[in-house]
Amino acid sequence: MTDTIEERCEAKGLRMTDQRRVIAQVLETSADHPDVEELYARASGRDPRISIATVYRTVKLFEESGIIERLEFGDGRARYEDAERDHHDHLIDMNSGEVIEFVDPEIEALQEKIAEKLGYRLKGHKLELYGVPIKKR
Repeated sequence: MTDTIEERCEAKGLRMTDQRRVIAQVLETSADHPDVEELYARASGRDPRISIATVYRTVKLFEESGIIERLEFGDGRARYEDAERDHHDHLIDMNSGEVIEFVDPEIEALQEKIAEKLGYRLKGHKLELYGVPIKKR
């Protein structure tokens, strides 16, 4: 992935206001999976004129345009990440809500094998694992 979120928005013909640019930059630099409230907190820290309604509208526009992806991890909060990030899966800590990204070649190969066994060519997938930490004694 070489293009930024902002560049992909422009390439799709989206009108990029200053506030949309800030929100795009916040999404671009997020190492986590922020929800709208967190995006608002970060964006309004850069530009106090940004309202939460602007963040909601912008997130919806970016999602509908395929720029960002909506993630739901069962906690009632929609979270977002760049739709063009390298493929990865998620492990969600059910105690803390922490989302851990991982890639496992064995899991990837097994999914391909299962799809082939069932007569399909895999075109994509999402894997979310939910767990609690193992207590060490």
